Amino acid sequence: MAIKLDYVARETAHSLRRNFTLSIASMVTVAVSLALVGSAFVVRAAVQHSTARWTGDVQFIVFMKPDASEAQIGAVRNALDPAKNNQVAKVVFFDKARAYKEFREVFRDDPVLLSTSRQSDMPTSFRVKPAIKNAELINQMGQQLKQAPGVYTVEFAYDTVKQIERVSKLVSTVILATALFLLAAAGLLILNSIRMAMFARRREIEVMKLVGATNWFIRVPFMFEGLIQGLVGALPASVAVWFLGTRINHSGGTRSSVAILQGLYVSSGEVWAVIFAMIVIGCLVGVIGSAVAVTRFLDV
Repeated sequence: MAIKLDYVARETAHSLRRNFTLSIASMVTVAVSLALVGSAFVVRAAVQHSTARWTGDVQFIVFMKPDASEAQIGAVRNALDPAKNNQVAKVVFFDKARAYKEFREVFRDDPVLLSTSRQSDMPTSFRVKPAIKNAELINQMGQQLKQAPGVYTVEFAYDTVKQIERVSKLVSTVILATALFLLAAAGLLILNSIRMAMFARRREIEVMKLVGATNWFIRVPFMFEGLIQGLVGALPASVAVWFLGTRINHSGGTRSSVAILQGLYVSSGEVWAVIFAMIVIGCLVGVIGSAVAVTRFLDV
């Protein structure tokens, strides 16, 4: 028996109307769970970008004041010279041009911020890899550099990154665990919604099978109903994740008491990839939940 599109659409609409309250509950649960899943991945990507500047050879950064004189910059450069300071393994100087280039790369998806920033606004800095591994000695060296004329602040990567990573890991774990639980709940709600619809039509299904209707002819409208519930639930979740991405980029572009947070951003490509994945997951949850529900009632 051939399956017609108008038949599928009509039966899906009737089923959604008959189980309106349960369908709404399924969609809301899908939306909340997918929003949590998407948020976890977006936050994780933002933190990874923020900490990227601190990885590799850089373990702390000495930020100079924007108006620091050449003599003051030279004095700090001399103090950090590995040939003269055996506590320093490597140092890289970022002048205004290089700092501005890095700034434009970090905030390439925020044209408003880029349009209001100039190269002259960028602070010069020294990216330092200490030769020593003792945290106390590194802290003492940083405290001494903070007192040097022309130095704005010294940001230590180790403590800041570890703290952010710990918090991010905890938050991501909690969010993902909650989201997986809610996704399972959404799947069960969709399953129960389809089961109720099929139970109400069990006599009709029996008659359809007696006159030669195939299992797929009966199954497809209900699977399409689950697909609609998952898709509709994924749409508001996608909007929420997109909004979160824009807020992260906006906050990352403002001055923060912790300098590392100023690099917090997530690219538009990553946000759209997460949104696409959420829509696919929502559809799969709906289709799989309905398929499981339908199978039980076809054995008549």
